[in-house]
Amino acid sequence: MIDDRRLAQRSMAFVLAGGRGSRLKELTDRRVKPAVYFGGKTRIIDFALSNALNSGIRKMAVATQYKAHSLIRHCQRGWNFFRAERNEFLDILPASQRMGEENWYRGTADAVTQNIDIIDSYGIDYIVILAGDHIYKMDYELMIRQHVQAKADVTIGCLTVPRMEATAFGVMAVDRDYRITSFLEKPADPPGTPEDPDKALASMGIYVFNWAFLRDLLLKDAADPNSSHDFGNDLIPDIVKNGKAIAHRFEDSCVRAEGAEAYWRDVGTIDAFWEANIDLTNFTPTLDLWDTEWPIWTYSESVPPAKFIHDEKDRRGVAISSMVSGGCIISGTEVRNSLLFTQVHTNSYAVLDHTVALPFVVVNRSARLRKCVIDRGVHIPAGMVVGEDHAEDAKFFRVTEKGTTLITKDMIAKWEAAH
Repeated sequence: MIDDRRLAQRSMAFVLAGGRGSRLKELTDRRVKPAVYFGGKTRIIDFALSNALNSGIRKMAVATQYKAHSLIRHCQRGWNFFRAERNEFLDILPASQRMGEENWYRGTADAVTQNIDIIDSYGIDYIVILAGDHIYKMDYELMIRQHVQAKADVTIGCLTVPRMEATAFGVMAVDRDYRITSFLEKPADPPGTPEDPDKALASMGIYVFNWAFLRDLLLKDAADPNSSHDFGNDLIPDIVKNGKAIAHRFEDSCVRAEGAEAYWRDVGTIDAFWEANIDLTNFTPTLDLWDTEWPIWTYSESVPPAKFIHDEKDRRGVAISSMVSGGCIISGTEVRNSLLFTQVHTNSYAVLDHTVALPFVVVNRSARLRKCVIDRGVHIPAGMVVGEDHAEDAKFFRVTEKGTTLITKDMIAKWEAAH
C-alpha cells in the first residue's frame, strides 16, 4: 500500500529545550533559554513549534530539563489546541529519570533515547530533531523531502556563512551532491562550499532521520559507555563516517519575502538578544512577524490595547520607531527605537531609547534608559539613569562589552540599597 500523505504528516518534531543558555546570564536565572521572551509577545521556542505546525507537522514533543516551569506553563497555555482524536499531539517530556534514578538527560541524543516508547506510540516514519532556542522561519517539509529523495541516513540543516565566521560552529565539508564528507567541530580553518570557497556550511542543530534507523542507532549509543550521548559529538560523526549524511541548505527552505535575506539568529547573548529585538523596530525588519501565511503562534493574553496619554510640553506619551504591545500604558513618556512587551507601564518625563522591556515592567517618573534590556516585572525607580555612564552602571547592573545593560529585580534592589 502506498502512503500518499504529505511527508510532514508522517513525521514528528522533537524539540530539545533543556539547555539553560548560560550566556544570557541573569535572563536565564529563573527560566530556560527557549522560554525567554522575544519580539513583543512570543517566546523563543514559539519559532521552532510554529515552523513545525506551519510545515504540516501535527505530532510534537518538547524535552525539558533546566528550570522548565515557565516553559511548560507557556506550552500548556499557548499550545493546547492539539486534538488527540485528530491524531495530533504536543507532549512535554521532562527529564523524569524514566530509565534509572540516576539518569537525567545526559545529552541531546539521550533525551530522545529516554522517550523511545513514547515516540513509538506516534506511529511515525520520520523524526525532525530541533533546537528550541533559535529565531528563524523554515519549511521543514522541504527538508524532509530532500532527505527522502536522497535516501539519506541523516539530513542536517546548514547555514551558509562567511568561512572564517564558521569557526564557532560544527562545520560540514560536502561534495558536489551535498553529501557530507566530514563533520568538524569548531575548526580553525573551515572548509569552503563547492560553489564558493569563501563560504562554509555550519550546522543549525536540525536533523531529519528515518525513525527506524535512528531508533536502532540510539539503542546502540545508549549501550556505549564511552559515548557522551550527543548528536553533534557522537551520532552525527559516526553516520558521516559509516553512513550517508546529506546537508540541507537553510536558504532552500527559509520562509521569507521575495528578495529578503535568509534570517536565522542565535539570541544566546545579551547583545544578540537586544540587537535581534531592536531590529524588529526597523522600517522593514528582516524577520517578518506580519506574515499571515507563516504566522508565529504563541499564547495570546487577553489585554486591552496600548494607550498613550498626556499631550503637554515635555510630557507627551509618544513612541517613535518602536513596537508597543497590548496592555502598555505610555504616560507622558518618550519611547524611541524600543520594544515593549505586554503590560509595560511608563510614567511622566521618562525616556526609553533603544530599550527592550519585558512584560510587566514599570518605569517611574523622570527615569532615563538607553540601550537596556529590562527583565520581567522590574520597577525602575524614579529618576534613575542607565546607559549614559557605563562605569557607574557596572557597579549595579550587568554591562556588556558592547554597552548593553541588563537590569533585573535583584540588581534594582542593590541599586536602591546604595541610594
